[in-house]
Amino acid sequence: MSAVRLARAVTGRPKLLKFAGGYHGHADSLLVEAGSGVATLGIPGTRGITTGTAQDTLVARFNALDDVEEAMARWPAQIAAVIVEPVAGNMGVVPPEPGFLEGLRRLTREHGSLLIFDEVITGFRLARGGAQELYSVVPDLTCLGKVLGGGLPIGAYGGRRDIMEQVAPAGPVYQAGTLSGNPLAVAAGIATLEALDSSHYRQLEQAGRRVAAAIQAAAAAGDVPLTVNRVGSMLTPFFSGDRVRDYETAKHADTVMFGRWFRRLLEKGISLPPSQFEASFVSTAHDEEALAFLERGLAGSFDDLAVPASPGETKATSIATA
Repeated sequence: MSAVRLARAVTGRPKLLKFAGGYHGHADSLLVEAGSGVATLGIPGTRGITTGTAQDTLVARFNALDDVEEAMARWPAQIAAVIVEPVAGNMGVVPPEPGFLEGLRRLTREHGSLLIFDEVITGFRLARGGAQELYSVVPDLTCLGKVLGGGLPIGAYGGRRDIMEQVAPAGPVYQAGTLSGNPLAVAAGIATLEALDSSHYRQLEQAGRRVAAAIQAAAAAGDVPLTVNRVGSMLTPFFSGDRVRDYETAKHADTVMFGRWFRRLLEKGISLPPSQFEASFVSTAHDEEALAFLERGLAGSFDDLAVPASPGETKATSIATA
């Protein structure tokens, strides 16, 4: 919310471009075609949001540079910023295709817009420098949260000095918060970052690859069409035999079958995110014992999942909650 306000102030432009299925918090201007809980619960993205607010938010397809080019041409000098999860995590995990992030960087520079990376999920998870380090694309502004506080509540945004100097009290863009600069959260975050080194990221990569392979092997043994998208320690198994590259293709996944699989694993003591459209994360706490337990639980977990739906079982009721 604050990063978008800052982008509008710096550029003097009203419009924001986001991507279908991207979730960036529950501020009104960002809850348009959002993923995550909105996708799971089937709540219209614009309910309770005024027309005036919604019309300043443009929506493009993730991984579709031509959509962005068309928007830039249709609303010249009106788009303040493009905000994106560099690796989508709220329509399930959807990686950027080669050239997509680089294309966003080029287009925003050419048209005088800012590029905002929402790294609340990817920040520190994919690399110490987040997805922008992994993909070598530097945005104008970055949003961070969650792991930034080492487990304590915190959020932050940062970017180029000339942009950040527009934030109060140095500049005219209002910024305040009850917990701004909270020393406990900041100290916890610093301690967490100091504990991380390259060996931890190698461990996360290896664990993520192992979990994805185990899920795919179990699905193949159960003759269930499945696509596993993974970047580092982030992954999502989509109950679909097709490639998932954006929100529309993610929605083709079979949520009824996902719900059955989720409940079956829960009975075995394995707790995954209770939604087809959430990302799963492997952490450094998942040691050999935990990974072996998961592999044993996955064995046979896809068997007979494709039986006909029971009476009353629909997509609306298929997302289990724990």
